[in-house]
Amino acid sequence: MVYLVIFLAIISRFIPHLPNLGVITALAIFSAAYLPKKQALVIPLAARFISDLIIGFFSWPLMIAVYASHLSGFVFGRWIKKENNLNRWLKIVFSGFGSAMIFFFVTNFAFLYPEYSHNWSGIIQSYINALPFLRGTLLGDIGYTVGIFSAYELAKYLVTKKTLAQQKI
Repeated sequence: MVYLVIFLAIISRFIPHLPNLGVITALAIFSAAYLPKKQALVIPLAARFISDLIIGFFSWPLMIAVYASHLSGFVFGRWIKKENNLNRWLKIVFSGFGSAMIFFFVTNFAFLYPEYSHNWSGIIQSYINALPFLRGTLLGDIGYTVGIFSAYELAKYLVTKKTLAQQKI
């Protein structure tokens, strides 16, 4: 069931969407919460790389920043893994928000872009110019994270309910 949720999340990358509204960081959070470490590291990076083969690559410094930023989701997912109560859902929402902010700050650091001067004013200008993309990043990371975890929990609930119903027969 975990792998089905992951597969559907990867497919969603090819659906038209707002700029920066992506599923990869949410996929990293979810994978790290439910899978062994190696799989949790490989799945989001492989999903990003394979989809980049189809969608297209961009400058290598920015690609390194993007891929590294997605891995912040791995750290958040391992943090979520240890919870089984209401705090878990607070951690899930915070993880989507926190990873979006890390992605925003890392990928928009002025030194990644040759268009900006490499000083404080260039860094500030880079962040100001990137603000329109922050909406998509926040919506994607929070929305997909909550959505993926919710879909998985709903599927678990329905399977358990069906199993219990079959046992009563």
